[in-house]
Amino acid sequence: MSTVSSSDRTTLKKPRGRRRSVLDPSIATVADLLKSLGDIPAERVRWNPLPGTATERDLLRTNERKEGAICELVDGTLVEKPMGFGESEIAGLILYALLGFIRPRRLGIVLPADGPHRLRPGTVRYPDVSFISWDRLPGRKRPSEPIPALAPDLAVEVLSKSNTKVEIERKLSEYFEAGTSIVWIVDPKKKTVRVHTSAEAFTTHSGDDILDGGAVLPGFRLEVQAIFNLDPGPSSEAD
Repeated sequence: MSTVSSSDRTTLKKPRGRRRSVLDPSIATVADLLKSLGDIPAERVRWNPLPGTATERDLLRTNERKEGAICELVDGTLVEKPMGFGESEIAGLILYALLGFIRPRRLGIVLPADGPHRLRPGTVRYPDVSFISWDRLPGRKRPSEPIPALAPDLAVEVLSKSNTKVEIERKLSEYFEAGTSIVWIVDPKKKTVRVHTSAEAFTTHSGDDILDGGAVLPGFRLEVQAIFNLDPGPSSEAD
């Protein structure tokens, strides 16, 4: 996999052929690009296609190959979304809890980490878990297109080591501007969950605090510590 250099002196080359860049014209260097994406590490940026020129077709093709981490499309740039083994297990536990509440009540659709959401032209996010109510779907039917222009009612992001504060702030702004009602930011290191009702407004929960679904999923309840109390596996003692 090719990656870009983070040198401040490196200048982004203009794309060849008919591809048009959707990057802000003020982005002239790789350093500018990384800053605009949320101060992310350079190794998470895919260089082919060139930043600013990638399309949703490129995104689908890249993710279908399953080469490395899932990519998101951010301002026409393919950005890897790293997720370790432990983060995946935590996301799975949240998915399981939501499915157990939502499916019997036929409230909507729950998607895992490979469910795409077009939040605006040129930007497609893959929350680690997402919920979309039937009421938000046109005709209360599942979208037929592979990447629907649809913000989730609830988005869950499980933090990984390479996520930055600025990157998460950008994601929060994108979700709420697109119409998301609640975002859970799950921090495996601190064992906390920040419940955002806007990009700026949030409450932090930990330990035996109870997560609820608010107005999006009234009646849903999940103890925070249950998310982080992972199965230790079989006892090492002899039977």
